[in-house]
Amino acid sequence: MKLGLHYWNYSTPADPAAIAPTLAQTATVAEQAGVASFTVMDHFFQMDAVFAAEEPMLEAYTTLGYVAAMTQRMTLGVLVTGVMYRYPGLLAKTVTTLDVLSGGRARLGIGASWYEREQLGLGVPVVPVAERFERLEETLRICLQMWSADDGPFNGQHYQLAETINSPQPLSRPRPPIMIGGGGEKKTLLLVARYADACNLFGRGGIDDISRKLDVLRGHCAAEGRDYDTIEKTVVASQAPLDDTDAFLAEVSGYAALGVSEVQVTPDRDPIEFARRLGDEVLPRLADIG
Repeated sequence: MKLGLHYWNYSTPADPAAIAPTLAQTATVAEQAGVASFTVMDHFFQMDAVFAAEEPMLEAYTTLGYVAAMTQRMTLGVLVTGVMYRYPGLLAKTVTTLDVLSGGRARLGIGASWYEREQLGLGVPVVPVAERFERLEETLRICLQMWSADDGPFNGQHYQLAETINSPQPLSRPRPPIMIGGGGEKKTLLLVARYADACNLFGRGGIDDISRKLDVLRGHCAAEGRDYDTIEKTVVASQAPLDDTDAFLAEVSGYAALGVSEVQVTPDRDPIEFARRLGDEVLPRLADIG
Protein backbone atom coordinates (compact mmCIF):
# COMPACT_ATOMS: atom_id res chain seq x y z
CA MET A 1 0.00 0.00 0.00
CA LYS A 2 1.37 3.41 -1.01
CA LEU A 3 0.85 6.54 1.05
CA GLY A 4 0.27 9.97 -0.45
CA LEU A 5 0.50 13.29 1.39
CA HIS A 6 -2.17 15.80 0.36
CA TYR A 7 -1.02 19.29 1.36
CA TRP A 8 -4.23 21.28 1.68
CA ASN A 9 -3.59 23.98 4.29
CA TYR A 10 -1.06 26.84 4.14
CA SER A 11 -2.19 28.41 7.42
CA THR A 12 0.32 26.60 9.65
CA PRO A 13 2.58 28.30 10.54
CA ALA A 14 0.72 31.60 10.45
CA ASP A 15 3.52 33.76 9.03
CA PRO A 16 3.25 33.90 5.20
CA ALA A 17 7.05 34.14 5.02
CA ALA A 18 7.19 30.63 6.54
CA ILE A 19 5.00 29.03 3.86
CA ALA A 20 7.84 28.25 1.43
CA PRO A 21 10.36 26.79 3.92
CA THR A 22 7.62 24.79 5.66
CA LEU A 23 6.42 23.38 2.36
CA ALA A 24 9.96 22.50 1.32
CA GLN A 25 10.83 20.79 4.59
CA THR A 26 7.53 18.91 4.71
CA ALA A 27 8.06 17.56 1.19
CA THR A 28 11.65 16.61 1.94
CA VAL A 29 10.79 14.84 5.18
CA ALA A 30 7.85 13.06 3.53
CA GLU A 31 9.98 11.77 0.68
CA GLN A 32 12.74 10.60 3.00
CA ALA A 33 10.11 8.76 5.06
CA GLY A 34 8.85 6.87 2.01
CA VAL A 35 5.74 8.83 1.02
CA ALA A 36 4.94 7.92 -2.59
CA SER A 37 3.05 10.98 -3.83
CA PHE A 38 2.65 14.64 -2.96
CA THR A 39 -0.49 16.50 -4.01
CA VAL A 40 -2.01 19.93 -3.54
CA MET A 41 -5.51 21.34 -4.06
CA ASP A 42 -6.54 23.34 -7.12
CA HIS A 43 -8.11 26.27 -5.30
CA PHE A 44 -7.49 30.01 -5.21
CA PHE A 45 -9.66 30.67 -2.15
CA GLN A 46 -9.45 28.28 0.79
CA MET A 47 -12.54 26.05 0.95
CA ASP A 48 -15.17 27.85 3.00
CA ALA A 49 -16.90 24.59 3.87
CA VAL A 50 -13.90 23.69 6.05
CA PHE A 51 -11.92 26.87 6.73
CA ALA A 52 -12.38 30.57 6.06
CA ALA A 53 -12.11 31.50 2.39
CA GLU A 54 -9.65 34.25 3.33
CA GLU A 55 -7.06 31.82 4.72
CA PRO A 56 -3.86 31.37 2.68
CA MET A 57 -4.00 29.40 -0.58
CA LEU A 58 -1.35 29.01 -3.29
CA GLU A 59 -1.74 28.32 -6.99
CA ALA A 60 -1.31 24.59 -7.49
CA TYR A 61 1.11 24.15 -10.37
CA THR A 62 3.51 26.88 -9.25
CA THR A 63 3.58 25.14 -5.88
CA LEU A 64 4.32 21.76 -7.43
CA GLY A 65 7.14 23.24 -9.49
CA TYR A 66 8.70 24.42 -6.24
CA VAL A 67 8.22 21.00 -4.64
CA ALA A 68 9.73 19.34 -7.71
CA ALA A 69 12.96 21.21 -7.11
CA MET A 70 13.08 20.01 -3.51
CA THR A 71 12.42 16.31 -4.16
CA GLN A 72 13.66 13.42 -6.26
CA ARG A 73 11.22 10.50 -6.19
CA MET A 74 7.66 11.36 -5.21
CA THR A 75 4.92 11.55 -7.83
CA LEU A 76 3.57 15.12 -8.01
CA GLY A 77 0.03 16.11 -8.87
CA VAL A 78 -3.05 18.19 -8.17
CA LEU A 79 -5.92 16.56 -6.29
CA VAL A 80 -7.62 17.58 -8.47
CA THR A 81 -7.40 20.17 -11.23
CA GLY A 82 -10.71 21.97 -11.73
CA VAL A 83 -11.64 21.66 -15.37
CA MET A 84 -12.89 25.25 -15.63
CA TYR A 85 -9.69 26.89 -14.37
CA ARG A 86 -7.39 26.41 -17.38
CA TYR A 87 -7.83 26.08 -21.13
CA PRO A 88 -7.17 22.40 -21.95
CA GLY A 89 -4.22 23.01 -24.27
CA LEU A 90 -2.53 25.18 -21.65
CA LEU A 91 -3.25 22.59 -18.97
CA ALA A 92 -1.58 19.87 -21.05
CA LYS A 93 1.42 22.17 -21.50
CA THR A 94 1.51 22.98 -17.78
CA VAL A 95 1.51 19.32 -16.75
CA THR A 96 4.11 18.58 -19.43
CA THR A 97 6.34 21.32 -17.98
CA LEU A 98 6.00 19.86 -14.48
CA ASP A 99 6.81 16.41 -15.85
CA VAL A 100 9.93 17.55 -17.69
CA LEU A 101 11.27 19.63 -14.80
CA SER A 102 10.58 16.90 -12.23
CA GLY A 103 12.24 14.16 -14.26
CA GLY A 104 9.02 12.40 -15.24
CA ARG A 105 7.11 12.54 -11.95
CA ALA A 106 3.94 14.41 -12.91
CA ARG A 107 0.42 13.01 -12.67
CA LEU A 108 -2.62 14.77 -14.11
CA GLY A 109 -5.34 14.76 -11.49
CA ILE A 110 -8.54 16.27 -12.85
CA GLY A 111 -12.22 16.60 -12.08
CA ALA A 112 -15.28 18.77 -12.59
CA SER A 113 -14.73 22.06 -10.74
CA TRP A 114 -17.26 22.89 -8.03
CA TYR A 115 -16.25 25.87 -5.86
CA GLU A 116 -18.47 28.59 -7.31
CA ARG A 117 -17.49 31.24 -4.77
CA GLU A 118 -13.92 31.40 -6.04
CA GLN A 119 -15.04 31.13 -9.66
CA LEU A 120 -17.40 34.07 -9.29
CA GLY A 121 -14.89 35.94 -7.19
CA LEU A 122 -12.10 35.64 -9.75
CA GLY A 123 -14.15 35.83 -12.92
CA VAL A 124 -13.97 32.16 -13.92
CA PRO A 125 -17.01 31.17 -16.00
CA VAL A 126 -19.65 29.22 -14.09
CA VAL A 127 -21.47 26.77 -16.33
CA PRO A 128 -24.10 24.09 -15.63
CA VAL A 129 -22.92 20.76 -14.23
CA ALA A 130 -23.71 18.87 -17.43
CA GLU A 131 -21.53 21.26 -19.42
CA ARG A 132 -18.68 20.92 -16.93
CA PHE A 133 -18.63 17.19 -17.61
CA GLU A 134 -18.72 17.76 -21.36
CA ARG A 135 -15.74 20.07 -20.97
CA LEU A 136 -14.01 17.53 -18.74
CA GLU A 137 -14.26 14.85 -21.41
CA GLU A 138 -12.99 17.18 -24.12
CA THR A 139 -10.11 18.25 -21.87
CA LEU A 140 -9.11 14.62 -21.38
CA ARG A 141 -9.19 14.03 -25.13
CA ILE A 142 -7.10 17.15 -25.78
CA CYS A 143 -4.48 16.12 -23.21
CA LEU A 144 -4.24 12.66 -24.71
CA GLN A 145 -3.84 14.14 -28.20
CA MET A 146 -1.17 16.57 -27.06
CA TRP A 147 0.71 13.73 -25.40
CA SER A 148 0.78 11.79 -28.66
CA ALA A 149 2.33 12.12 -32.10
CA ASP A 150 -0.82 13.85 -33.38
CA ASP A 151 -0.20 17.60 -33.45
CA GLY A 152 -3.15 18.36 -35.69
CA PRO A 153 -6.35 20.22 -34.87
CA PHE A 154 -8.97 19.34 -32.29
CA ASN A 155 -12.56 20.27 -32.97
CA GLY A 156 -14.92 19.75 -30.08
CA GLN A 157 -18.20 21.22 -28.95
CA HIS A 158 -16.56 23.54 -26.41
CA TYR A 159 -12.92 23.73 -27.50
CA GLN A 160 -11.35 24.20 -30.91
CA LEU A 161 -7.56 23.98 -31.24
CA ALA A 162 -5.95 24.78 -34.60
CA GLU A 163 -2.84 22.72 -33.81
CA THR A 164 -1.73 20.75 -30.79
CA ILE A 165 2.05 21.12 -30.87
CA ASN A 166 3.58 20.14 -27.52
CA SER A 167 7.37 20.29 -27.50
CA PRO A 168 9.06 18.90 -25.57
CA GLN A 169 6.85 15.92 -24.92
CA PRO A 170 6.62 14.62 -21.33
CA LEU A 171 9.38 12.39 -20.00
CA SER A 172 6.83 9.99 -18.48
CA ARG A 173 6.17 6.99 -20.67
CA PRO A 174 3.91 6.59 -22.43
CA ARG A 175 2.66 9.90 -20.91
CA PRO A 176 1.80 11.34 -17.49
CA PRO A 177 -0.79 9.10 -15.82
CA ILE A 178 -4.31 10.50 -15.61
CA MET A 179 -6.23 10.35 -12.33
CA ILE A 180 -9.89 11.39 -12.30
CA GLY A 181 -11.20 12.45 -8.91
CA GLY A 182 -14.73 12.00 -7.65
CA GLY A 183 -17.26 9.26 -7.08
CA GLY A 184 -20.14 10.29 -9.32
CA GLU A 185 -21.48 6.98 -10.54
CA LYS A 186 -23.10 8.00 -13.84
CA LYS A 187 -20.53 10.41 -15.28
CA THR A 188 -17.29 10.56 -13.30
CA LEU A 189 -16.70 6.83 -13.03
CA LEU A 190 -17.68 6.38 -16.67
CA LEU A 191 -14.95 8.85 -17.64
CA VAL A 192 -12.52 6.89 -15.44
CA ALA A 193 -13.33 3.73 -17.36
CA ARG A 194 -13.00 5.53 -20.67
CA TYR A 195 -9.85 7.61 -20.15
CA ALA A 196 -8.09 7.32 -16.80
CA ASP A 197 -5.18 5.38 -15.40
CA ALA A 198 -6.42 5.91 -11.83
CA CYS A 199 -9.50 6.93 -9.89
CA ASN A 200 -9.62 8.85 -6.63
CA LEU A 201 -12.45 8.38 -4.16
CA PHE A 202 -13.24 9.89 -0.77
CA GLY A 203 -13.25 7.50 2.15
CA ARG A 204 -15.70 9.46 4.29
CA GLY A 205 -18.57 7.24 3.14
CA GLY A 206 -16.87 4.16 4.58
CA ILE A 207 -15.71 0.85 3.16
CA ASP A 208 -19.16 -0.13 1.91
CA ASP A 209 -19.43 3.08 -0.11
CA ILE A 210 -16.00 2.56 -1.69
CA SER A 211 -16.92 -1.05 -2.49
CA ARG A 212 -20.13 0.03 -4.22
CA LYS A 213 -18.40 2.69 -6.28
CA LEU A 214 -15.73 0.27 -7.38
CA ASP A 215 -18.46 -2.16 -8.43
CA VAL A 216 -19.98 0.65 -10.49
CA LEU A 217 -16.58 1.32 -12.05
CA ARG A 218 -16.22 -2.37 -12.85
CA GLY A 219 -19.55 -2.24 -14.66
CA HIS A 220 -18.51 0.81 -16.68
CA CYS A 221 -15.26 -0.93 -17.61
CA ALA A 222 -17.17 -3.95 -18.87
CA ALA A 223 -19.41 -1.71 -20.99
CA GLU A 224 -16.41 0.19 -22.38
CA GLY A 225 -14.31 -2.90 -23.05
CA ARG A 226 -11.72 -1.73 -20.51
CA ASP A 227 -9.74 -4.03 -18.24
CA TYR A 228 -10.81 -2.97 -14.74
CA ASP A 229 -7.53 -4.19 -13.27
CA THR A 230 -5.52 -1.69 -15.32
CA ILE A 231 -7.03 1.20 -13.35
CA GLU A 232 -5.25 2.15 -10.12
CA LYS A 233 -7.64 2.70 -7.22
CA THR A 234 -6.80 5.45 -4.75
CA VAL A 235 -8.70 6.82 -1.76
CA VAL A 236 -8.49 9.91 0.45
CA ALA A 237 -8.61 8.33 3.90
CA SER A 238 -11.25 9.51 6.35
CA GLN A 239 -9.42 8.37 9.48
CA ALA A 240 -6.63 10.64 10.76
CA PRO A 241 -3.46 8.50 10.75
CA LEU A 242 -1.87 9.91 13.92
CA ASP A 243 -4.85 10.24 16.28
CA ASP A 244 -5.58 6.51 16.23
CA THR A 245 -3.08 4.69 14.07
CA ASP A 246 -4.66 1.30 14.70
CA ALA A 247 -8.02 2.55 13.42
CA PHE A 248 -6.35 4.15 10.41
CA LEU A 249 -4.55 0.92 9.53
CA ALA A 250 -7.77 -1.03 9.91
CA GLU A 251 -9.43 1.35 7.45
CA VAL A 252 -6.53 0.99 5.02
CA SER A 253 -6.66 -2.80 5.31
CA GLY A 254 -10.29 -2.67 4.26
CA TYR A 255 -9.38 -0.58 1.22
CA ALA A 256 -6.55 -2.96 0.33
CA ALA A 257 -8.99 -5.86 0.30
CA LEU A 258 -10.96 -3.97 -2.36
CA GLY A 259 -7.89 -3.49 -4.54
CA VAL A 260 -6.96 0.04 -3.46
CA SER A 261 -3.22 0.63 -3.86
CA GLU A 262 -2.76 4.18 -2.54
CA VAL A 263 -4.30 6.21 0.28
CA GLN A 264 -3.84 9.95 0.71
CA VAL A 265 -3.73 11.67 4.09
CA THR A 266 -3.92 15.35 5.01
CA PRO A 267 -1.85 17.09 7.70
CA ASP A 268 -3.96 17.94 10.75
CA ARG A 269 -1.17 19.72 12.68
CA ASP A 270 2.17 21.31 11.91
CA PRO A 271 2.91 19.71 8.52
CA ILE A 272 6.59 19.04 9.21
CA GLU A 273 5.72 17.23 12.44
CA PHE A 274 2.96 15.38 10.60
CA ALA A 275 5.33 14.16 7.88
CA ARG A 276 7.97 13.15 10.42
CA ARG A 277 5.49 11.15 12.50
CA LEU A 278 4.13 9.46 9.37
CA GLY A 279 7.61 8.13 8.79
CA ASP A 280 8.13 7.06 12.38
CA GLU A 281 4.71 5.69 13.33
CA VAL A 282 2.66 4.86 10.22
CA LEU A 283 4.74 3.94 7.18
CA PRO A 284 6.64 1.06 8.83
CA ARG A 285 3.31 -0.61 9.65
CA LEU A 286 1.70 0.32 6.33
CA ALA A 287 4.33 -1.69 4.48
CA ASP A 288 2.68 -4.92 5.62
CA ILE A 289 -0.70 -4.01 4.05
CA GLY A 290 -1.65 -4.70 0.46
